[in-house]
Amino acid sequence: MPDFRANPLRQRFLAAALVLASIPCFGQSTDALKSLEYDPHAPLDLKESGVEKRGDVSIHDISYGSPKGGRVPAYLVVPSGKGPFAAVIWGHWYWENSEFRNRREFLDEAVALASAGVLSLLPDGPIARPGHVEDRDPFSQQQVTDLIQSIVDMRRGADLLLARKDVDPHRFAYVGHSYNASVGGFLAGIDKRFRAFVLMAGGLSDADDLKSVDVQQYRQKVGAAKFDEFVAKNGWLDPGKFVSHSAPAYVFLQYASQEKFLNPDRARQYATLVSEPKRFKEYDAPHALNAEARRDRITFLAEQLKLKPLDPAVVAKIPDLPQPPEPKDP
Repeated sequence: MPDFRANPLRQRFLAAALVLASIPCFGQSTDALKSLEYDPHAPLDLKESGVEKRGDVSIHDISYGSPKGGRVPAYLVVPSGKGPFAAVIWGHWYWENSEFRNRREFLDEAVALASAGVLSLLPDGPIARPGHVEDRDPFSQQQVTDLIQSIVDMRRGADLLLARKDVDPHRFAYVGHSYNASVGGFLAGIDKRFRAFVLMAGGLSDADDLKSVDVQQYRQKVGAAKFDEFVAKNGWLDPGKFVSHSAPAYVFLQYASQEKFLNPDRARQYATLVSEPKRFKEYDAPHALNAEARRDRITFLAEQLKLKPLDPAVVAKIPDLPQPPEPKDP
């Protein structure tokens, strides 16, 4: 369960505590997998608090009910016209000291893609919602609760989009960065409504992470016995067990070369787990990635969702995501 909420390096070590390689995700551990279930027929409880216009694109400030409790704030970006539109759900990163640690991360990109006929949903993850309190205990179940809620809330977002008459259900994709790339790994295995995924700089295999020297050192630091107990309890939540069943969806993996833990070698290990069809590319960039990655991402979505051509000048105007320094451990 790679978790980038606080110090990115510390949370990546903690993530590997959720490993139990002996439990296959589509066979055993049925009781655990029930944690990801919800009622897709329950009312969406959609509410709108305002709308902003950018040219002929409408940005609706909405929220919908979470099956795991509370509400999911989100932006709904709607193109002009009647559709049917392609649709994308965007999952933001969890970089602690970023001002874009919320639904704003991909807003400019979603607005640009609206001109090509894409309707977008950009939810706030649990950490960005009012009232969320983060538990810094390395063995807290809060991180497990948050991850399960993130996965289910994204699926509920898919329900919301696909219930719209102006959305083409055959042109539906997911884009996730960092923590929400890991969430996308789960979605790829369990939700076959998505035609394509873009997974950006996120952990995709706790089993591989656990083999690293860094994580083994962290295991000793926090206490091997407690670490192993946490592993045994929560090991079913390994995205590698899910993303390996992503077919028939097409998965585009984007990783950065300027990473300490999610380095190119580790990224290529992740890539071997993803089922075909898939695409992998490494960028000379930090965890935030760069303009080249954004151009490639938009090109990939245009191919997979059969979008009308997007003006390169519009793409060039999308601002880069600032890369803050890594926070220090408290």
